[in-house]
Amino acid sequence: MEKTTEADSYYNNLENMSVLELLQNMNKEDKTVPLAVEKVIPAIEKLVEVIVKKMKTGGRLFYTGAGTSGRLGIVDASECPPTYGIEHGRVIGLIAGGDEAIRKAVEFAEDDVNQGWEDLKLHQINSKDVVIGIAASGTTPYVVGALEQCNKNNIITACITCNAGSPVAKVAQYPIEVVVGPEFVTGSTRMKSGTAQKLVLNMISTSVMIKLGRVKGNKMVDMQLSNHKLVDRGTKMVMKNTGLEDYEKAKALLLKYGSVRKATENYKL
Repeated sequence: MEKTTEADSYYNNLENMSVLELLQNMNKEDKTVPLAVEKVIPAIEKLVEVIVKKMKTGGRLFYTGAGTSGRLGIVDASECPPTYGIEHGRVIGLIAGGDEAIRKAVEFAEDDVNQGWEDLKLHQINSKDVVIGIAASGTTPYVVGALEQCNKNNIITACITCNAGSPVAKVAQYPIEVVVGPEFVTGSTRMKSGTAQKLVLNMISTSVMIKLGRVKGNKMVDMQLSNHKLVDRGTKMVMKNTGLEDYEKAKALLLKYGSVRKATENYKL
């Protein structure tokens, strides 16, 4: 299979370009990514609806990937609890090579066709869950092997890839293929492909959390109060929701109940 992600860049002699030319050309390429994502919105919609249904019955969402793809899944998963107040362990990111691979590449970890499934089993993966394999190339053995085993065990599978007709898309029940074309630096899928994957992950997790009731209006009413900025934001949200004009009283109410939602509900009582 000829991989679009490995095709030669549209640009050459990069080392002879000025800094301005490099930046302008990278930006030109980046502008094409949201348009590629737009084309696969129907596929994302189908997947989100399935995830919401599963999570409403107690299921979990897993991301599994290697390298940049794995790291992007971990970032998205790790941001769900503080942003939306959902319990830790409901959205889980796994990467080939384990936690060490988050910061440093682990040689050949992605080439183990069995390890992806073994890593999922450590979390007692079951048929209530959904597993999304993230692989720009669409050929990563760690991801393909994990999805194959999930299918055999009646677990819903999906993927986010940047090549059409890839092995991972053929295995996944809900494939999302965002074909962004050759990278500015040939084969550097941390660039356009990584941006596309990040955009899709944003859309999936945000839509799921909204449909699970974790947003009210357009506000993160269940966010964790983990720093002064978020306490300040939450206090102002409580003031707006309750009509309280006293900042300190609103802040005390927020800190007492631990979330904007609970502070607002208890003030009304």
